[in-house]
Amino acid sequence: MPQDLRSAQASKWESLPTEAINPNSLGLDTAPIGEIIDLMIAEDRKVVAAVHRERDRIAHGVEIIAQALRRGGRIFFIGAGTSGRLGVVEAAEMPPTFGTSPASVQAIMAGGKDAVFKAKEGVEDDYEEGSRAIARLRPNKKDVIIGVSASGLTPFVRGGLTRARKSGLRIIFITCWPGADLQNFVDLVIAPSVGPEVLTGSTRLKAATATKMVLNMLTTIAMVRIGKAYGNLMVDVQANSQKLKDRARRIVGIVTGIGYDSADELLRRARWNVKVAVVMHRTGTSYTGALAKLKQAEGSTRDAIGEDIEPRLRALLHLDEPKAKAE
Repeated sequence: MPQDLRSAQASKWESLPTEAINPNSLGLDTAPIGEIIDLMIAEDRKVVAAVHRERDRIAHGVEIIAQALRRGGRIFFIGAGTSGRLGVVEAAEMPPTFGTSPASVQAIMAGGKDAVFKAKEGVEDDYEEGSRAIARLRPNKKDVIIGVSASGLTPFVRGGLTRARKSGLRIIFITCWPGADLQNFVDLVIAPSVGPEVLTGSTRLKAATATKMVLNMLTTIAMVRIGKAYGNLMVDVQANSQKLKDRARRIVGIVTGIGYDSADELLRRARWNVKVAVVMHRTGTSYTGALAKLKQAEGSTRDAIGEDIEPRLRALLHLDEPKAKAE
């Protein structure tokens, strides 16, 4: 029977690194502004090193997410406060950037939508609501849940993870407390240890920066792995604004070599689907034919047209050709 993640400790936060006092900022309230800026920059430099130490675990997380997406599974972020809002940002950016459906990547925020814009203290303590929030999504074994909690102790998140485990989901947990007691409960813990905050306990600072970096890597690399990029071009962009339509025209122009106006006309015939437009032009096929080629190539533009985009991009940037890799 799955373990329950409620905590029976009388004091859950006293010894947490996220609550520790930073010896470098003891005089924060009297320090000159310039010195505080220098201090915060110096502390933020520690974030990159902390995230890099989690490189292998992040790579494992990417594979878990990519595999779920290939199988038609959904990705759920669950968090409270700053951690929850970071999940909301990731989920919201997936459709315009990678052409995913809103249902495929979702965020569960303690306190609901209102808590995204205004702090609602106390909702993070509701273990049962975390469980109910996951249950309402009718999770299945194809799905993945990503719990986000800087302290590692948020009851709302723990309730959600407990319910997810009962449904057989793969679980990734992102925290800034390497000692979190979830090592044997979840599939993967990613725990960048960033140390105490400049403002004691304010995990919207280094902890949030580290979490954002990890989330960026997990989502971006997983989407690239399932064919949502061609080279480093955003070929599944949803052209729903003037800026994004301009980006779509430029991407099509870069890949095909046609002019801006011609790219616009091609995109209109391709119903503003960049991948389809590229395949139509490079293979001389129709809209439906391009869709078929992409389906056969499992969404990979590279495989659908049989071309490597890197030489074209290097020429565009006036870069030398890369040296041949050793056999």
